[in-house]
Amino acid sequence: MTVLSIYKTSGLLGFYGSQIKGTNGRDRFGLNTLFPESVKAMDGSEETPQFVYEFNRYCANSGKLPNNFRISVHSYETPKQNYERILTEWGTPLINQLIQDSGIEEFRDAVTRYLTQEKRPQLFVNLADDLQPLCIMLRKHYLSIYRELDSQPREIEAMKTQELGRLNQQLQQIGNDFRQHIALEVNQVVTDKCQGFKADFQKLQSRMIRHLDELLDTFSVRAAYESATLSHPRNATAPLIAVLVEALYYLANQLEDILVESCQEIVANFFQGLMERIRKSEYYRNLYRLLGNDGGIEQELNLLENQVSFALVNQAKVECDRFVRESPRFYDEGTFSIYQFRQTLLQTSQSYDCESMVEAEPAIRQLLKLDFEPKVSDTIRRTFRQTINQTINTNLLPMADKQADDILQQYNQARVYLEQTLEKEAEEKIIRNRRLLSEFGQKIEVYNQAVAGINSCLQAMQLYEHQLPVIAESDISSVSANLEVGDVAE
Repeated sequence: MTVLSIYKTSGLLGFYGSQIKGTNGRDRFGLNTLFPESVKAMDGSEETPQFVYEFNRYCANSGKLPNNFRISVHSYETPKQNYERILTEWGTPLINQLIQDSGIEEFRDAVTRYLTQEKRPQLFVNLADDLQPLCIMLRKHYLSIYRELDSQPREIEAMKTQELGRLNQQLQQIGNDFRQHIALEVNQVVTDKCQGFKADFQKLQSRMIRHLDELLDTFSVRAAYESATLSHPRNATAPLIAVLVEALYYLANQLEDILVESCQEIVANFFQGLMERIRKSEYYRNLYRLLGNDGGIEQELNLLENQVSFALVNQAKVECDRFVRESPRFYDEGTFSIYQFRQTLLQTSQSYDCESMVEAEPAIRQLLKLDFEPKVSDTIRRTFRQTINQTINTNLLPMADKQADDILQQYNQARVYLEQTLEKEAEEKIIRNRRLLSEFGQKIEVYNQAVAGINSCLQAMQLYEHQLPVIAESDISSVSANLEVGDVAE
């Protein structure tokens, strides 16, 4: 093997030597065209490019030039003047000799040989190995869709028969989807994940607390005293117990009004939101397509809303009716409530007229607050949310099961309606299937062209085991050759 002696500036000489082959004396052998930016100094004067120094050194000291090149580098000339004079005298033969001595052509050939004979096959193998799993998946995907489209009927009557044959299954699926949707909605309420319902119940809690405070602040002992004495006209006075009884009934009934109103609002908002979500569902749109209506879903939900509202109103009345009774531990020894009760009794016992009772109004209000706050808190924070949850649960889930069965029972109505609308729908679907079939045929053709291009390169390099899979004619041979849209009209 011939060992090339590489000059330390071989790359510089070889590169710029190749560049100046197309220059001449008119552009100063590249000084005006190849080096215009690099030769400008900060003050605007022209500097000498590094290549010019190396070129002059090559001509004077390299010892590489054959004897027929008798070149002199004059010390009384500037490097650029030497450069221009030498190239003017010797021209292209000198440039060719410089390029040959630099070894750049041998280097270019070696790099080309390495890339084409060694690296290129390796790169193609890596490319093919990376593309193999993608091509397999893409091939399966294309064939799956293509065969599915090809299996569809191509005539209107056949398409109608197929659609009607699937009707019972579609109705059953719609019923199942509705049942699952309702079960999910109920579960969202029970697990406190329904944000609208959660916000409405928090509003109920706030209203109950706020209204209790307002009732206590505005409670009139005089009015309660008058009500107690009015019930017993033979008596001219009333005990503290009688005033407290009137207060208990008053507060319980007023809180009942708020709880009933809040329950009705919660139920109305919940069912309104539920119906909106149902209307946006895919199964609801499919039901309208098959039946021309919603199969009675909205009517059933309206009836159920009234039932749930009625049930919760009754529960609210029962819950607030219990407020009339004092808290179980209200009179326990050692509690603040029994202490407050005794202090209030002591104050109201100073005289037998109404004024002594009215003067104790702040103490009576405090006594009522001690009794009602725990009861209301227990209702809104512990028991009543579960009451609402269970009421919704026990009403909606059976309704969903019943409605799913009712939808399935409407097969005959759906068949009659579908037969009226199916002809146009079948025609559109056939045209759409043919268009998609043609599009996927084109995609398969593009895929095969791309794979064939890579495989031809692999074959040329005898890398047969790395070839990518194509989609052969035999894979789609079941496809009918006749895809004329005119068949639809037959």
